[in-house]
Amino acid sequence: MSEIKTDASQVHTPKAEIPEGGLPQGQSDAASRLGTDSVGKLLLRFSLPAITGMLVNALYNVVDRIFVGRGVNETALGGLSLVLPLMTISMAFAMLFGVGSANMISMRLGQGKRAEAENALNHCFFLLAGIGALMIAAGLIFIDPLLSILGAQDGSESLGYARSYLRIILFGQIFSMVGFGFSHCTRAQGFPHVTMISMIIGAGMNMVLDPVFIFLFGWGVEGAAWATIISQLVSAIWIVSFSLSKKAVIKLRFSTFKPNMGIVLQIMAFGSAQFLLQFIMSGVQLLYNTSMGWYGAGALNVENGGDVALSGMNIVGSILMMIFMPVFGINQGAQPILGYNYGAKRFDRVISAYMRAIAAATGICVLGFALTQLIPIALVNIFAPEGSEALLRFAPWAMRVMTIFLPLNGFQIVSANLFVVTGRPKISIFLTTLRQFIALIPCMLIFGRIWGLWGVVAAGPVADGFSFLLTVVMIFFELRKLRAARPQQHANR
Repeated sequence: MSEIKTDASQVHTPKAEIPEGGLPQGQSDAASRLGTDSVGKLLLRFSLPAITGMLVNALYNVVDRIFVGRGVNETALGGLSLVLPLMTISMAFAMLFGVGSANMISMRLGQGKRAEAENALNHCFFLLAGIGALMIAAGLIFIDPLLSILGAQDGSESLGYARSYLRIILFGQIFSMVGFGFSHCTRAQGFPHVTMISMIIGAGMNMVLDPVFIFLFGWGVEGAAWATIISQLVSAIWIVSFSLSKKAVIKLRFSTFKPNMGIVLQIMAFGSAQFLLQFIMSGVQLLYNTSMGWYGAGALNVENGGDVALSGMNIVGSILMMIFMPVFGINQGAQPILGYNYGAKRFDRVISAYMRAIAAATGICVLGFALTQLIPIALVNIFAPEGSEALLRFAPWAMRVMTIFLPLNGFQIVSANLFVVTGRPKISIFLTTLRQFIALIPCMLIFGRIWGLWGVVAAGPVADGFSFLLTVVMIFFELRKLRAARPQQHANR
């Protein structure tokens, strides 16, 4: 598909883009530039901070795993892998309300409805804080039942490490959800650098505290958990402070907040695709954990094969996370541009931003593919420099297999987001669940029964290929509709 270029200087700015209530000039410019500046420059300006922020956010988990693998042992890595499905569920709710509110904010600002955008921000805070508090209470009350279904074999050493980590990390749920969710809302207002600074502060502190707590204090996985929640608290304070300041386009106002179920439902509709993707990812992670326990010992021919397989998949997942975070950053950087211009009916700019985001996301995936295919052993050694023979045999092989179709993933991620922006979240939900549920889980179950551990690993690329083909078909018709709307758009100017 060819790239569609739009000359920003020839685009008329409708009156609706000046937010109601009369914003100060600097704040008005921050939002209105989404409809006037060059699409390429906007995507670069928004995506670079978003990429940095997403990478930094990923470092919360990855740094924990690196220091745990080096400072404790490779079995402890498996313990962190067991907790991952629960953390992904937490992220799902943060995306439901954070991404949903951000989508609503950017579209309402594009339509000139500032009051509605501010109301969405107020709801976002209380929804995130409320669900975070519920997760803390539920997690502490049901910690043992939760751990019993996380996928470890009976008597697994990984289970003890998981319990030690989880009982502490739960206390940071409110900080984690508010900090991550509000980062999307801040970016949607035209301040991506604020989000980036917030995440850099948090991850930077985590990188400092991890070695202090793990190596100096000797706290092991518990030290990694304490480092994470302290860092999340500081990050959340930064991002919320900005939303309370005069610099924000729309402000967090506790005194004027009035709960409205209609707004909550709109936010949930806008964020439902990302929520469902994360929630299903949690189920997939649980199935992977269970499969590693079932098939690991037999496939790797070692007594603790289940723990070794868990640790290996944890390492592969960490590498994939670092590859996908820049892609998610590009996707999130494009979201305010897509949302604002779709709300303002500037379909030329919507298509142009989409095409550029696809090109950038695909470039990241191709680079990741090259690294995982050429130097998988070096990547594994980052986490386990003294890994067992079984780990060094399994993890590099799994990494190569699971990234065979990695260059196709950027297109799938960005394309699903386009349907959210165009007001059809159901299609976006279908596309985001296609690879993670509809195609992947049946492949894992069938291939696992036939080929064991190796079949479970091979299920990923098979699902990737199928999902890519169907996404191509659906996005073809969506782009054709947007292109058909352009003559009417120009006629109305």
